[in-house]
Amino acid sequence: MPENTDFPSVPSATSVPKRRTHPSVVWIIPLVAAAVGVGIAIQRITSEGPTISIVFKSAEGIEAGKTFVKYKDVNIGQVTAVTLSEDFSKVIVTAKIAKHAEALLVEDAKFWVVQPRVTLSGVSGLGTLLAGNYIGFEVGGSTKKRREYVGLEVPPPITVGEPGRQFVLRSKDLGSLGIGSPIYYRRLQVGDVIAYDLSEEGKGIDIKVFVYAPYDRYVTTSTRFWNAGGVDVSFGAQGFEVRTESVISLLAGGIAFDAPPLETAAEPAAANASFTLYDDRVAAMAKPERMVAHYVLHFSESLRGLSAGAPVTFLGLPVGEVTNVSLEMEPQTFAIRGRVEAAFYLERMLAHLQQPAAAVGLADKVNERHALVQRLIDERGLRAQLRSGSLVTGQLYVAIDYFPDAAKASIDWTRDPPEFPVVPSTVADLEARLTAILAKLEKLQVAEIGADVRKSLAELTKTLAAADALVKHLDTEVTPEVRAAIADARRALGPDSALQLDARSALQEVSQAARALRVLADYLERNPSSLLRGKGAPAPSPEEHK
Repeated sequence: MPENTDFPSVPSATSVPKRRTHPSVVWIIPLVAAAVGVGIAIQRITSEGPTISIVFKSAEGIEAGKTFVKYKDVNIGQVTAVTLSEDFSKVIVTAKIAKHAEALLVEDAKFWVVQPRVTLSGVSGLGTLLAGNYIGFEVGGSTKKRREYVGLEVPPPITVGEPGRQFVLRSKDLGSLGIGSPIYYRRLQVGDVIAYDLSEEGKGIDIKVFVYAPYDRYVTTSTRFWNAGGVDVSFGAQGFEVRTESVISLLAGGIAFDAPPLETAAEPAAANASFTLYDDRVAAMAKPERMVAHYVLHFSESLRGLSAGAPVTFLGLPVGEVTNVSLEMEPQTFAIRGRVEAAFYLERMLAHLQQPAAAVGLADKVNERHALVQRLIDERGLRAQLRSGSLVTGQLYVAIDYFPDAAKASIDWTRDPPEFPVVPSTVADLEARLTAILAKLEKLQVAEIGADVRKSLAELTKTLAAADALVKHLDTEVTPEVRAAIADARRALGPDSALQLDARSALQEVSQAARALRVLADYLERNPSSLLRGKGAPAPSPEEHK
């Protein structure tokens, strides 16, 4: 560039080559720290377990950061948050589960709050009094994973994997049973009630029970279950008897099972097999009736005290039972009368016979059995009658007995069921007589009778007063004179009195006379001839005669 003299001099730039720089040692420390942090974060993420949510009705005793999730008393997680649901009706518990327990979180896993519980079946959760409540966990049998659960309100009675079998009992109602109610076999607790629900048709209850091994092998196809709650009281020839399985069953209810004593050996029942739950042991062990004859009985009297299940007796022995009690109206007269349906158990009747072989054929031959019953009705007056089983409770039963004076009757065997002839009950007659007696008692003039009684009592009081005055008179006036007369009599009869001396002299003279008579009698006995010849010279002695 040519030099320009019009401007002052300007410095010119000089190019300098770039130098190579080395990183400072100071930057190594943060880089290492960042790498360690990233490694820790990656390790934490990879080792951290899943987060789950559990819905409960309430969060009693659950606190974030304090409440643990336990499986077999081992901590597998911890509660991290407790919040309300969107509609504020429930509580959502968020918990962090350990990585090693992730495989347990399957679809049918169960969660519940473990806390002290006191029930009639027992006491549980006492350990939480010091350590606090925790969330219990039970693994399921599914293989599908899940992260949202609904917690149970009560702990499950049976844990998964418990050896034993489950059965279903069908009952008319639940009664006093509940989850956890005990199952007994020969008064030994061998299981529990685990669930119950309405049957599909809604007319009964399906009760699920679990029987532990090895006792489940005693549940066979012939096993009978019955409600063992309460007390079974019976009066028999051996006296008063009370039976109950245990105090727990007495208060909280329970179920017992056994096989009939005469039942042949049966195979073990399959799991989830269904059984009937009977009301008591007697009903459960009753032999099923195979030959049953049904009859209908019409009564024109009150049926109060008669109910289904009441016994039917023949000559005082049980041969059947009442199955239904209702009313029936005759279409022609519109008269309403009582209708009683009864079942006669032919095997029971044959069991009472001393020679059952002679009547076995009647059970199978319907026509011959009908002919025999009709013959007894015609010739012996066989009839049915209502009778009182207890004057205290007023319970009635049906008695089949002979009434020779009963009016003629017959059975129409074409009807189903046939109508059995009846006679009026004596209960109504007894009530009428009692009513008549009460009416007579009411007609009695009780007030007048009471007045007469009061008058008689007044007269009696006067008489007693007069008698009291007489006694006082005797004591004050007559008694001194009587005492003086007794003293005079004692003096007259004393040992030194003249009467006593004269009496003694007279007794001595009498004694002397008696001795003289005795001597005379002896002489006459030795000398009877002296009565004719008189008393002669004395007879010589034997010495003098010689």
